[in-house]
Amino acid sequence: MKTYDIAAIPGDGIGKEVVAAGLRVLEACAARDAHFELRVENFPWGSDYYKANGVLMPEGGIERLKAFDAIYFGAVGAPDVPDHLTLWGLRLAICQPFDQYANVRPTRILPGIQSPLRDVTADDLDWVIVRENSEGEYAGQGGRSHRGLPEEVATEVSIFTRAGVRRIMRFAFELAQSRPRKLLTVVTKSNAQRHGMVLWDEIAREVAADYPDVTWDKMLVDAMTVRMTLQPQSIDTIVATNLHADILSDLAAALAGSIGIAPTANLNPERKFPSMFEPIHGSAFDITGKGIANPVGTFWSAVMMLEHLGEPAAAARVMRAIERVTADPSLHTPDLKGTATTEMVTDAVCATILGDNE
Repeated sequence: MKTYDIAAIPGDGIGKEVVAAGLRVLEACAARDAHFELRVENFPWGSDYYKANGVLMPEGGIERLKAFDAIYFGAVGAPDVPDHLTLWGLRLAICQPFDQYANVRPTRILPGIQSPLRDVTADDLDWVIVRENSEGEYAGQGGRSHRGLPEEVATEVSIFTRAGVRRIMRFAFELAQSRPRKLLTVVTKSNAQRHGMVLWDEIAREVAADYPDVTWDKMLVDAMTVRMTLQPQSIDTIVATNLHADILSDLAAALAGSIGIAPTANLNPERKFPSMFEPIHGSAFDITGKGIANPVGTFWSAVMMLEHLGEPAAAARVMRAIERVTADPSLHTPDLKGTATTEMVTDAVCATILGDNE
C-alpha cells in the first residue's frame, strides 16, 4: 500500500473548517480505494500562531515541510493582523522557497450551479487559468523611504526574468496542448507596461513556435475581462502574470457561480519541492464559525492534489462525488443561494465516494 505524507495547514477563519471537511473527504477516498493511505500532520500556523509567537510560521518551518508529498492549505488572514504580514508570513513564505511557480486554477460551471451570465452553460465556460506564481508584481521587490513625511516614497517593482517567463509560458502551452481544444490566450498589458510586458509578449511568440498544434492569441488584461463576460465560449486556457491572473481568476470563479467552489494548485512542476493545494476564497471571517462555508473549493483542491500524487482514479472519484452533490440544490450552501451547511455537503460527498462503484 502506498503512503502519502500530507501537511495540513488550516490557517485562519473558514480555512480551519474547510480543511477539516477536506480531510474527511480524503479519508473517505483512501478508505474506498484501499490501495493507498494518507498520513496527515496538522500545523497550527497562521494568525493565531502569530498573536502568540510573533511569527506566522516558526523558524525551520520550511525545512519541516520539505519531507511531505503535498501541502493542503486553508486560508490566511485576520481582521486584526495586516494582510501583507499574513500573506508574506505564511502563504508566500511557502510558495517562494518551494519554487511553486505554476499556479493552476480550473474554472467551470458544475452541475446544478448557475452562472450569473445569462444563458451561459457548462459547455461555454470550461477554463484553466495559469498564473505565474513567483515573479511579476508579487516578487517583493521595492521599499519605502521618508516614512511619515510628505515626501514619503513607496515602490513596488515588477520582476520579469527570461527564465521565469519562459518556464511558465512553456507550462501553459503544454497544458493547452493536453486539452481537447488546444487553445491558449496570453494575457498582457504591453501597451502601457512597455518593458516587462513586452518581454512577456516576445517570449510568448518564441515559445509558441515549439507548439504548432496550439492555437494562441493575445489579449490586454482589461479587454480580457470583457471577453470573459461576453464571449466565455471563446476561451479555454489562459496564462497571465501574478497580479493579472490573481484578479482574473476571482472573476472567473464568480462567473462560474461562486468563489466558494474554486480550487488552486501551487505547483513545483519539477517536483523538487512539495506542491501546495488550496481553495481561493480566503479566510472569510464574516461567516467563520457559522458552519456555512462552502467546502467544494477545498474538495476540488484535493482532486488536484490526488492527480499530482499520481492517483487519477481516486481524483476522478472525488470529482464525480462533487458533481453529484452540487447537482442537488438542497446541498447548496448560502453562497450558492442555498441553506445547506458545511457538514451537510461534506457528509453527502463522503457518502457518495464510499458508494461509488465506477
